[in-house]
Amino acid sequence: MKIDWQRKLSSRKLWVSVAGFIAGVIVLANGSQETADKISGAILSGAAVVGYVLGEGLADSNQKEDEDR
Repeated sequence: MKIDWQRKLSSRKLWVSVAGFIAGVIVLANGSQETADKISGAILSGAAVVGYVLGEGLADSNQKEDEDR
């Protein structure tokens, strides 16, 4: 079974889950809520960039395949 990493890494659900988990771990480790919020925000911002780059790469790839036909 082949895993579609491009689709998985561009999933908003994945990144929201990761950000929520890390924020919870920070608070559990006696970090401040402010720190947890900042790190979660940074993760989600990075995820937006990753999703955009992967999406554009996929769109470009599909366009090239259509031109080659």
